Amino acid sequence: MTKDQLFTIEKSDNGVATIWMDQKDSKVNKVGPELINLFDQVFKEINEDDAIKAIVLGSKKKDFIAGADIEAFQKVKKPGDWAPITLKGHAILEAIEKNKKPIVAAINGSALGAGLEIALACTARICSDDKSTKLALPEVKLGLLPGGGGTQRLPELIGLQAALDMMLTGKNIFPGKAKKLGLVDQVVHKSALHNAAVKMALSLSKKKFKREDKRALKDRIIEGPLSLIVFQQARKTVAKQTHGNYPAPERIIDCVETGWLKGKKKGYAAEVEHFEKLLLGPESKQLINIFFAMTDKKKNPYDQPLIKPVKDIAMLGAGFMGAGITEVSITNDYNVLLKDINNETLSAAYQTIYKNFDRRVKKRAMSDLEMQETLGRIAPTLSYEGFQNVELVIEAVFEDINLKHKVLAQVEEATTKECIFASNTSALPIGEIAAAAKRPELVIGMHYFSPVPKMPLLEIIKTDKTADWVVATCYEVGKQQGKTCIVVNDGPGFYTTRILAPMMNEALLMLDEGADIKQIDKQMNLFGFPVGPVTLMDEVGIDVGAHIMSGDIMKKALESAGREMKISYTLLEVSKAGYKGRKNKKGFYQYDDKGKKKSEVDSNIYSFFGGNSRKQLDNKEIQMRAAMMMVNEAAYCLQEGIIESPLDGDIGAVFGLGFPPFLGGPFRYIDTIGANKAVAIMEELASKYGKRFEPASILKEHAKDNKKFYS
Repeated sequence: MTKDQLFTIEKSDNGVATIWMDQKDSKVNKVGPELINLFDQVFKEINEDDAIKAIVLGSKKKDFIAGADIEAFQKVKKPGDWAPITLKGHAILEAIEKNKKPIVAAINGSALGAGLEIALACTARICSDDKSTKLALPEVKLGLLPGGGGTQRLPELIGLQAALDMMLTGKNIFPGKAKKLGLVDQVVHKSALHNAAVKMALSLSKKKFKREDKRALKDRIIEGPLSLIVFQQARKTVAKQTHGNYPAPERIIDCVETGWLKGKKKGYAAEVEHFEKLLLGPESKQLINIFFAMTDKKKNPYDQPLIKPVKDIAMLGAGFMGAGITEVSITNDYNVLLKDINNETLSAAYQTIYKNFDRRVKKRAMSDLEMQETLGRIAPTLSYEGFQNVELVIEAVFEDINLKHKVLAQVEEATTKECIFASNTSALPIGEIAAAAKRPELVIGMHYFSPVPKMPLLEIIKTDKTADWVVATCYEVGKQQGKTCIVVNDGPGFYTTRILAPMMNEALLMLDEGADIKQIDKQMNLFGFPVGPVTLMDEVGIDVGAHIMSGDIMKKALESAGREMKISYTLLEVSKAGYKGRKNKKGFYQYDDKGKKKSEVDSNIYSFFGGNSRKQLDNKEIQMRAAMMMVNEAAYCLQEGIIESPLDGDIGAVFGLGFPPFLGGPFRYIDTIGANKAVAIMEELASKYGKRFEPASILKEHAKDNKKFYS
């Protein structure tokens, strides 16, 4: 790639040169080895021109720089492959930092990862107040650390604690917060960005900029002589959150601490060393695989002519799920007719959405005007009036087939003959719902996950009668709502609920055997699940779990193909006794008055599982019993055609159920340990605990032929 394919230089009479980044044949600017090498040429040309007094670095794209070229990471196979590139990058960014002519980064849109690191090396930063503008160092989400000097320059700029928070979470920083932190020096309207950057650059060419320390006095004290306390606390927090499964956060702290206490030169050296080690590690490889899978899912796989436009959606049911689906819809420019049977529920839904938006306004991630405009897209109603104008109806009423049939009939009467009916059911077969439809080809499943605004997955369920254009259109809606979509075939529990149920069931069987609640949860946390299975039952709702797992739906699914499945019905008894989990502050764990979970178990619940005398099971066996039930069920789903690819299975498990991302999903996990080992573990468990652990034949075939699910 040549310089002209990446940059254009605009020289003005006032002595300011603007370097416009505009990577050809790409929607975004990405930092890779080629861009790093060509920066040298560009700055050499400008610095040799005596007429140029100052420089603005801007972008012709909608974003500043989207981050590193992650595809380049996949070419790294051995130690020494990437370190020279990092060293070259460090040298160029140091040259930018020490450039005699001031450089102002003019940021609109995303400045992520290496893109922000380039901006950090500039003399000053100015950004637009556009809602698309966000700054972040999200490398930790890929199992990596900021490798372009970010671990050194960011703490120096905004302070130790704020920098660690940014790097350890990878969170987005929006314009208002960026200015408050001192991450940017000025925020202006998008239309004024270039002019303001030119003005700032000229000013800096005449007079050095004295930057104000934005830290509070107490933070300056803590980050000075007491900085060791900050690092100790950061390590303690990381250990609690990662359980040792993710090395990147620890290495980020190492790099920052080295630079903070021993000088930036040693900090940069630590960054080079640790970045390459992380890049070659298994955790990063799996997280990068997930990143590419997620990117791939952003493209609608269905032909464009099949996708019909949707502007107006009707949401049936204004409960927790209905409010969440409404929020992600209006946030992404859909108008929503929100229907419920009583005003109180409608009002509560509106307040929930309002509070979520208000938090964003307070963080300056959204303006007050934007909030009012977005809320204005909700039209609450107690009737079906106006349903004739919607293209899609999503229902989130109670999980009862008769109720589903009732609302389906009402919707068909109130809507046009082309209106899609989507059910948010988590377990009822879509075919059974569609059996009562006049137009079964328009019936589909759109299974969202709770809480909807935060959970990234949308599981779309099609029957053998669902029209292709309906699937294509719902995929497009999910994509526009910001969801990662998978399309699965119909069946009891579909894919996600079906593979979750056996794991939950196994946890209950262990409790029936006398296991300790906290031991089960702790061991599954250590395996890598963010929430243990017993805590999850409290979160989802014991009544909901009992309804799904103790009914005919799951029995049919888990006993498919003549399989033997031992099912615990204890949860049904717990539910009948009034335990619902967190929502009524009565579950496996104790809760305070506000519904926050305490660390103590509600000892009364053990009365359903044989009494308070509990025993400790083998830690590894707890992990394998629970995890292998999910993994094996995923294999059965692929074998039976519920899912159409291992990729869909991994995406569904990671994004919908919290399967450990660093393991890549059930199928990548099998590939990593080997199908032979997976089958051996299951067969050993089957000999101890019964035929429910019998490995799926597709696993046996892969073990026999030494095959992998991914080539």
